[in-house]
Amino acid sequence: MVTMQVFFDYECPYCKKGYEYLLEQIGEHPEIEIEWRPIESHPLPEDHPPHTQLACQSYYIAKELSADMPKFHAAMYQAIAIKRQNVEKPEILCNILKDIVDTGKFRAILESGKYAAQVDENNDLAYEKSGVWFVPAFRMNGKKLDAKGGIGISPQELREFLKG
Repeated sequence: MVTMQVFFDYECPYCKKGYEYLLEQIGEHPEIEIEWRPIESHPLPEDHPPHTQLACQSYYIAKELSADMPKFHAAMYQAIAIKRQNVEKPEILCNILKDIVDTGKFRAILESGKYAAQVDENNDLAYEKSGVWFVPAFRMNGKKLDAKGGIGISPQELREFLKG
């Protein structure tokens, strides 16, 4: 089994497309295990909203609550990248996820800050240790595929990367 790290931000429309390309192609590579690493494209204190710290934490909370993760990803991309909802408000996140998780449990975990350090670790791993400049960014077996600013990645670039 090979592990591929995927750095992404739900507010990024290029990440949404990269996620869709990955879903279309990953079935051809059962040997690849995906390690999702939600990060903020513009982490605080950078003055470039929208900030997605809570949305990134939501990924880990949804996993903890055994959510349907493809449904979770779809809801988050729709709400943030498409509808541009303000996901730094817990009540908005709860509304987005009301059909996916137990929102009472979700909100309690979110407000506890249980996964805040995990998101900070992801940001550090991406920007300080893995050389990520643009997302989505993929890392596997010492190789990397990063989006190009304002362009993203193409299905063909991802296909070639997945081949190893």
